[in-house]
Amino acid sequence: MEILTNNAYLIHSIKFFVILFLEISAIILFLLIFLFFTTNRRYLKKLQNQALLILFIVNFIQLTLNIPIFMHFIRLHRVSPATGAYCKIWMYIESTLDAANEFLVAIISIQRHTLIFRPNLLNIRFKLYLLYYLPLLFCIIYPVVFYMGTIILYSCDDAQWNFTLNMCGDTICYFSNNAILAGYDWIVNTGLPIIAIILGNLILVVRVIKQKHRRQRTVSWSKQRHMTLQLISISSLYLLSWLPNVIIGVIQQINPSDYLYEIEEYIVSDFTYLICLLLPWMCLGLLPDFKKWMLKLLRHVKKPPNTVGTTTQRTRYN
Repeated sequence: MEILTNNAYLIHSIKFFVILFLEISAIILFLLIFLFFTTNRRYLKKLQNQALLILFIVNFIQLTLNIPIFMHFIRLHRVSPATGAYCKIWMYIESTLDAANEFLVAIISIQRHTLIFRPNLLNIRFKLYLLYYLPLLFCIIYPVVFYMGTIILYSCDDAQWNFTLNMCGDTICYFSNNAILAGYDWIVNTGLPIIAIILGNLILVVRVIKQKHRRQRTVSWSKQRHMTLQLISISSLYLLSWLPNVIIGVIQQINPSDYLYEIEEYIVSDFTYLICLLLPWMCLGLLPDFKKWMLKLLRHVKKPPNTVGTTTQRTRYN
């Protein structure tokens, strides 16, 4: 079926204006979030907020660096400049940021168990760096190094690029030339984080519910509920964006279909862009103090300035 292919121009035009609106509003919200953390440093003393800030920074880079490249493509309906070097840079940026995003949420999903049930464990400096900061650092460094070797430094045949498709056809060289490396990338860098997010959230919900029913004083439901709901909300956004890609990818490996390829190329593959576009909007509900700070800021902006030196004097008549 070629229905989507024949209507590619219309689909790209609709995407462009929708993403443009979402991007502008998301950038504004992200800047406000960073201003909030800058002016309210006490919130960064909480470990869960430090991890969230790293996640926000990665998504902001995605929003301001990768999204404009994609919008440039759908505006022109082709890759420009049409060179292999440009394709490699685009693929490196997107692959690195996507993997960092997934790994961060996966690690946060695991670390949230420690923050809720064994927070005293991180009071020891060595364990704090080993169990908290080092995994977060790994989420950034590993994708940067891995894709530097497998995309930028990997030799490619320029004839394989398709300059009419998103990310030049997403034909990373080793996908075609190295089945072992391609399988590793798909399983470890895409599938494994998704599984970790699903299991991390499911187990967390079960543990929290059990603790609530036991009414143990060591874990207060009213105190920890926010951290649990916060993680579930963020994870749900990632799962809704990534699971369709993973499911179609598995089906394509078992039973390849041109129809599914069209759906993935023109619709499903773009779901991952929704993460950085919608995440700042979710913060309005996930960070209550940020919402209060924004409302206070808006009231301050709307408040009319006080008039100075305009006292009314009574006129005396003799």
